[in-house]
Amino acid sequence: VIARFQQFVAANINCFDRELEEGHVTGSAWIVDKDRSHALLTHHKKLDKWVQLGGHADGDPDIFGVALREAQEESGLHTFQSLSDQIFDVDIHLIPERKGVKAHYHYDVRFLFQADRADPLIVSNESKALAWIDLTHIEKYVQEPSVMRLATKGPTTQRCYTRQNVQGWGGVQIKAELI
Repeated sequence: VIARFQQFVAANINCFDRELEEGHVTGSAWIVDKDRSHALLTHHKKLDKWVQLGGHADGDPDIFGVALREAQEESGLHTFQSLSDQIFDVDIHLIPERKGVKAHYHYDVRFLFQADRADPLIVSNESKALAWIDLTHIEKYVQEPSVMRLATKGPTTQRCYTRQNVQGWGGVQIKAELI
């Protein structure tokens, strides 16, 4: 996945633009509660499945900022704690064709955040619902392997990837070395 992601970014100077038909870089937020027993998921309207919050960069190479912005827009929450300044996960997944938009890939960069389950949620127009899902029962909501992988990564066992500013990578470099 890492090599394919790097090749895509290196080959496409406009990799952060959703207009790039073959695919584009997206940013996601894996949001857990204080005791790390629940994750905030959205029942995505277009995909009709439960997934982490996130979305399009729309040309913004600050993919951490994109993940945070999307988390705020999609949840109504405005208080998040970043649990790491490193990339929590990367994934490449196919988005099916829908309403004249060709099937394409999301090259997703994921970051780890914490929020308070007591804070009120606001469902955006991109979602059918939002819910704090108990991680011991997440398989009742989620079948996506990449989301299940996020659920199994704990704060002490997480695989993180280094994040550095590198000219020509739009501010993001993903290295194969794990920390």
